[in-house]
Amino acid sequence: MLSLDSPEWAQLQHAYGSASDIPDLLRQLDGFPTSEGKQEPWFSIWSALAHQGDVYTASFAAVPHVVRVLSTGPTKATFSYFQFPAWIEICRHRNGFEVPADLLPAYSEALSKLPALVGLAAEREWDEGFLRCTLCAVAAAKGFPAAAEAVVELTPEVAIEFMDWFWKR
Repeated sequence: MLSLDSPEWAQLQHAYGSASDIPDLLRQLDGFPTSEGKQEPWFSIWSALAHQGDVYTASFAAVPHVVRVLSTGPTKATFSYFQFPAWIEICRHRNGFEVPADLLPAYSEALSKLPALVGLAAEREWDEGFLRCTLCAVAAAKGFPAAAEAVVELTPEVAIEFMDWFWKR
């Protein structure tokens, strides 16, 4: 995993240029801040690293840090700790983006931890949004990015419409 103190962050890119600001945002995740609305640091993390479905070199360096924090308290984590790594993987596949070789081992290892962390989070109360994000994380981690994207969009209303369509086809 790329150290948060590494000068290499300045060489990585996000939606607005150099990713030298990302380590400070990632450090703030240790306190398990809410990810509702436009709360920081999540708003800036999403905006810079998963901007309108695009991913960047810094996106792949950030995922291991998000998963590291998630692993310290899966029952305290908000949905974004699961959704963010999954969304990066979904967008990577959708855009045909390759993970840089030097970031690939830590990125892949982080994704592989998501299913077990979802299991550990089962102790907490889940709402429908948390359910969608955790299922999305499992699907993305297991190599099913299209299913992951479908699951995250499957609100109760969409699920009803889907099931109507499914049984009528």
